[in-house]
Amino acid sequence: MATINVSRARARGLPKATDGPPDRGRRGPTLGRRVRRNLTGYVFLAGAIICFALWSWYPMIHEILLSFQHLNLVGQSEGWGGWRNYEHMLNDPNFWTSVRVTLVFTGLALIFGYAVPFVLAVGLNEFRHAAWYFRLLVYLPVMLPPVAAAYLWKWFYTPDDSGLFNAVLHDLHLPTSAWLQSSNNTFVILCMVIFSTWSNMGSGVLIYLAALQGIPGELYEAAELDGAGILKRVWHVTIPQTRLILSLMLLLQIVATMQTFTESLVLTGGANGTGTLVYLVYQDATNFNNFGGSAAIGTVLLLVLGLFSGAYLWLNRRGED
Repeated sequence: MATINVSRARARGLPKATDGPPDRGRRGPTLGRRVRRNLTGYVFLAGAIICFALWSWYPMIHEILLSFQHLNLVGQSEGWGGWRNYEHMLNDPNFWTSVRVTLVFTGLALIFGYAVPFVLAVGLNEFRHAAWYFRLLVYLPVMLPPVAAAYLWKWFYTPDDSGLFNAVLHDLHLPTSAWLQSSNNTFVILCMVIFSTWSNMGSGVLIYLAALQGIPGELYEAAELDGAGILKRVWHVTIPQTRLILSLMLLLQIVATMQTFTESLVLTGGANGTGTLVYLVYQDATNFNNFGGSAAIGTVLLLVLGLFSGAYLWLNRRGED
């Protein structure tokens, strides 16, 4: 019986009873062998790393160094200034005005710029006929140059009857608006957000559509059999199935809107307290030659976005675990 059991064990590939413990001296491939094995991949990766270092890491490090220096009118360093640029920034009322504008813009953009593309994607996903036409129509604004699109909307927002929006309101016998020249600062920021949503929503719609088309149709069929309408299907099927892409798009939306620049530059010119933080960086550097102070504002924005992104990804990973 023992002989039969040993034969069966050997037939199954089990180690012999007389075999000793596995050889602990055996090791995997050495570092040099692994490098040679993946040399082609490293070569292709090196180009991307070099480009990323030149166009991303170096400017960030250079900006941080500039924020601690005094620079003359031609941008040459006149020595280290320590924290003086940051002290001047914190005591500057224009900085806090720009912080408020940026936060208000980001909050309104989360309502419109984040929700509208998802709603449009859900609606387009229900279309079965001429779906390509509607998708192309939604994506068209992304193809326009941002500055050209901003000037187009600046004409839309012209406060007299020559502006498109006021002309339509006048033809409908409705009261017109001052739009971008309104005394209500929040309303002006809302006008900027509407333009930003229109010009950028095409990419978000396509990303959401790709995620929606990856949801198994059986889930929707089961929900319909249970009597769920479109709102319940979206709440109980669509949102849970696209939770990861929704969280990623939320992060990208916040990071992008915190760096808003074109809207302030073209639509309002930063007038009446409508300049964002990035616009203040541009204004300090170009109009006032305050390169060190401009770099300090950019560094603070970089640190805030970096900490927020890191904390958000960490919390999201903990939620997945």
